[in-house]
Amino acid sequence: MQAMLIGVAGFSAVLGLLLLRVPVAVALGVAGLAGVVWQQGWGHVLLLQTGLDVAVIDGLAVVPLLAMMSTIASHAGLSRQIYDAALALLGHWRGGLAMASLLAAAAFAAVCGSAVAAAATICRVTLPDMRRRGYADGLSAASIAAGSTLGLLLPPSILLMLYALLTGQSLGKLYVAALLPSLLGLLLYMAATRIGLRGGAKAAATKLPAQSWAMRGRQLAAIWPLLVLFVVVMGGLFIGLLPSQAAALGLVAALGFALAAGTLTGPRFKTALLEAAQTTGMVMLVLLGALFFTMFLSAAQVPQVLAGELAASGINPVLFLLLLALGYWLLGSMIDDLAVIVLTLPFVFPMAQALAIDPIWFGIYLVTIVEIGLILPPWGMLLFVIQGSSGVKATAIMRGMLPFMAANLLRVALLIAFPALALALPGLMH
Repeated sequence: MQAMLIGVAGFSAVLGLLLLRVPVAVALGVAGLAGVVWQQGWGHVLLLQTGLDVAVIDGLAVVPLLAMMSTIASHAGLSRQIYDAALALLGHWRGGLAMASLLAAAAFAAVCGSAVAAAATICRVTLPDMRRRGYADGLSAASIAAGSTLGLLLPPSILLMLYALLTGQSLGKLYVAALLPSLLGLLLYMAATRIGLRGGAKAAATKLPAQSWAMRGRQLAAIWPLLVLFVVVMGGLFIGLLPSQAAALGLVAALGFALAAGTLTGPRFKTALLEAAQTTGMVMLVLLGALFFTMFLSAAQVPQVLAGELAASGINPVLFLLLLALGYWLLGSMIDDLAVIVLTLPFVFPMAQALAIDPIWFGIYLVTIVEIGLILPPWGMLLFVIQGSSGVKATAIMRGMLPFMAANLLRVALLIAFPALALALPGLMH
């Protein structure tokens, strides 16, 4: 009982600080440090040792490499090119503009590493085009928001990176495991777009003229560096390279493409360096704060007690996963996706281990339900981002989001029913 009370107190302290807009790294670090000092005193030298360990962990080398690769790619003017390429492939379908916007948002979110940035950027690029062609605002905004969340699961996913570093799992396997669930999400969202056309988007049935294969080839050629980067990184992971080695190859390729295209001007390179440094610093600080918080909980035996109680309860693993999804969706209404992951992981990961849930699959499941929480009506963060960027009424966006929510329920059910969706490809890795 004492361990449970300590765990609740620590969780509440961090959550309170986050609600007061304290940065997540500071909130976790302050709560963790205070807890360790309260339990073991100021002389506890493991605090200094933990900081040193974080600085020298080999796995952390992947963070600046992936951050730099992403910022260089995102400063190459890819947002419009991605949309044009998607439009060339899908524009002649019924609802093709919305599907192209969805695909472009997913690709751009994967490149820049932020669903919020992708939603705001793609909204500015594609929403005026859809409005001119008579698409309903609700469907247009919902497709952009839904597509932006898919990028959180694709490499170089920061959420999966933190999960790997905090749980000791293979980042390469997590990135490979994310491919099929991401494809499943994309297909279900495209189906949801077609269903959404029946909800009043009468002009969305208008199809654009089909482009020739030569024109499609030219549009795809404009984004071929992005496709090559994806193949280089994922191919390197498949053949057994370390994540840092695959990321280094991707960074070299990104630099080469940018220099060859002439897009890497001095000011852009400086901006890319600064953004990569900010991302790297953010990840490192969050990781350090999370380790302090985890050390505090471990000293109080909180994870061990939780895992033991859960195993003794005999709860069905599926029920546990469903309750976890509900809890994450509720918590996601108060704090952002990264904070949700790092705050709850010290509690939920030992519980998943106690129920013999595969840790690679569990990482994919966690990020999936977190990204769904970003667009969950009525409080999903991306709904407000899209509303602010587009001026579309919140009620219209929520109505447009209903088919996507149905797709998400099916997506979660399929992921639980068929774990091979996340585990088949990692099983093929060398």
